Amino acid sequence: KSYSMIFFSQKVLRKLPGNYTFVIVTDRVELDNQIYNNFVKVGAVTEEEIRAESGEELKKLLRENHRHIFTLIHKFHNRNSNEPYPVLSERSDIIVITDEAHRSQYDQLALNMRNALPNAGFIAFTGTPLIAGEEKTRSVFGDYVSIYNFKQSVDDNATVPLYYENRIPELQITNAQLNDDLQDVIDSAMLNETQEKKLEREFAREYHLITRDDRLEKVAEDIVLHFMGRGFHGKAMVVSIDKAAAVRMYDKVQEHWKRHIYRLEKSLERAADDKEREEIQEKIEYMKTTDMAVVVSPGQNEIADFREKGLDIEPHRRRMNTEDLAEKFKNPYDPFRIVFVCAMWMTGFDAPAVSTIYLDKPMRNHTLMQTIARANRVFGEKVNGLIVDYIGVFRDLQKALAIYGAATDGSIDEGDMPVKEKSELINIVREAIDELHSFCKELGVDLKSLKDADSQDTINLIADAADAIIVNDHKKKRYLLLSNRVHQLYKAMLPDKAATEFQSEVMLIVTIARKIREETGEPADISEVMEQVEKVLDKSISAKGYVIREPIASTEHLIDLSNVDFDTLRMQFEKGRKRIQADKLRNAISRKLTVLVQMNKMRADYLERFQKLIDEYNAGAYNVQLFFDKLVAFAQELNEEEKRTVRENLTEEELAIFDILTKPDIELPEKEKREVKKVARDLLKRLKDEKLVIDWRKRQQSRAQVVTTIRDMLDEGLPRTYTPELYENKCDLVYQHIFESYYGQGRSLYVRGGSNFQKQ
Repeated sequence: KSYSMIFFSQKVLRKLPGNYTFVIVTDRVELDNQIYNNFVKVGAVTEEEIRAESGEELKKLLRENHRHIFTLIHKFHNRNSNEPYPVLSERSDIIVITDEAHRSQYDQLALNMRNALPNAGFIAFTGTPLIAGEEKTRSVFGDYVSIYNFKQSVDDNATVPLYYENRIPELQITNAQLNDDLQDVIDSAMLNETQEKKLEREFAREYHLITRDDRLEKVAEDIVLHFMGRGFHGKAMVVSIDKAAAVRMYDKVQEHWKRHIYRLEKSLERAADDKEREEIQEKIEYMKTTDMAVVVSPGQNEIADFREKGLDIEPHRRRMNTEDLAEKFKNPYDPFRIVFVCAMWMTGFDAPAVSTIYLDKPMRNHTLMQTIARANRVFGEKVNGLIVDYIGVFRDLQKALAIYGAATDGSIDEGDMPVKEKSELINIVREAIDELHSFCKELGVDLKSLKDADSQDTINLIADAADAIIVNDHKKKRYLLLSNRVHQLYKAMLPDKAATEFQSEVMLIVTIARKIREETGEPADISEVMEQVEKVLDKSISAKGYVIREPIASTEHLIDLSNVDFDTLRMQFEKGRKRIQADKLRNAISRKLTVLVQMNKMRADYLERFQKLIDEYNAGAYNVQLFFDKLVAFAQELNEEEKRTVRENLTEEELAIFDILTKPDIELPEKEKREVKKVARDLLKRLKDEKLVIDWRKRQQSRAQVVTTIRDMLDEGLPRTYTPELYENKCDLVYQHIFESYYGQGRSLYVRGGSNFQKQ
């Protein structure tokens, strides 16, 4: 939403003549900070003193020449409520951008803002307009300019899909005659009419039912089991009906957390083997390092109020006051993994690592939509967010989605619901596996027969399957993409018992993908290529000696071109699986070439030739034998290029500048070549010793000094063969190379962790 504001303001400034000022108005300090920082990060705002802290300051800023001003709606508070808010500016080129067009934009403060800026234009950006029976947003700001709804964002992969899982405790639905029983209570107590209505209101809110101790106990126990059984270990938010329930739920989850650790420690003693022991130990370590916290708004006399309910808010309030819990929770690597809330962090709070919302609070319409959207942010391996419903909000969720997830005409089909029941994942996993089966069959690989094969043959059959799949880049990448999708969807199902149906098949699919990656050196597309699911699945593929090798990060299967014996390599090719051997060599060349070109951009022609070779093979111009021969020849050529530093008596850094000065087609006699080499050495030494200071690229004066040094030394040292036009061109190219490669104070592209990047 804030980026849409940035795009809008920048497009107006770029396309329309005029001296426009955009006043960005929010209703919370944290939103103001977030939006201002986003404008700064993309370079739309470079000024600092443009955040109005008062009406007077806003008036001052509007008189000045600012493109953007940031303020809060509360700054339009009028001390004298009997008089209209004074006019701050009569300019007609002010455009007010309102964030989250909710109730604060419809009351007295909003009227004051319009009185203060009588000729301004107003536009609102909101994720959840108030439209359910109120039509407030549209009536205040006019008709919609653009609608980008919940479903569209999922279709565009801007957010991940959400799945809904109903886990209402049995306790909540055992009494189907609740209304009749309630009437019996009223009759037997002989309550008066006022008392009857009060009691009915209390039960209508379901508060007493929701907060019953035995019910909360069941929910807390289920949260622990569910959280630890998930496939993707994202962070979680537990949403309770009020502050007291949030603290009570925290206490109960803590207790069941300890019990679960105790059970794991007991099972550790009974572990069948080292592998099982390692898995259990990892879970114990994860649980022991997990941090939890309560985040609720402060209230008057809260310590006494909580104490009356048998709860202690003090340690929680202390953490909220002394720690930046929001930043900790947003940090995916921080062990703060579960937060207990009732109202805070429900809007304007982005923590992409959140994957699960445990919902134990009745909600409707825009509040419900804002809450579940905490789990739909794109993050790493997360393929979906999950709403675990302990309260029964599905009917309200359907109504909310009909409003906020609908098409622009307000309609929505059942099949288009952007939030689906989790049980639908079973069919999606099955479809993904079927798609992979069909793809493999086209390549002569029958996954079903491979799954049923004798375990002693499994290793060879998997290698044969991997070799058959690597027909070309397209086929290889397609398999890796499809297998990765199957794996992610399978993890998303956990801890559902229905996942057992797919266990052995997923293991086979994933193992073939691993074989392709480890044998060819193909880099993994994901950060946690196998992790927990594979540890469970490893046992099912072969009980007799099949060992899952270490991830690709090891160098066991990689070819070092610098030391390769090409005759031995050819023998391995003839004896082994040819496609795997060719792909292994191709990836080794790719790694080597990446390093060489990174150090010296003038080697880009090698990159072009290599890409052409790959494209021709993928198009079917060569069979695998001819492709391998061409790769060997190219690898030998690269080795010779790497040795050129020795032949030219230059370091890699000096050679890069020398090549810039002499390529692509400058023919020089030997004497003049020596002069150019001297220029390259001297220039590099001078710059590194004197000019490439810390943050030199950020300072205009430092950059200018580097440019001057380059021009002076090239002018003085280059042979007269270089014409004025050629000299100007080389000065520009050398500066561009220096700017891209050297960061100041000894840090450069050629140095990694204090050691030289190049091979000595």
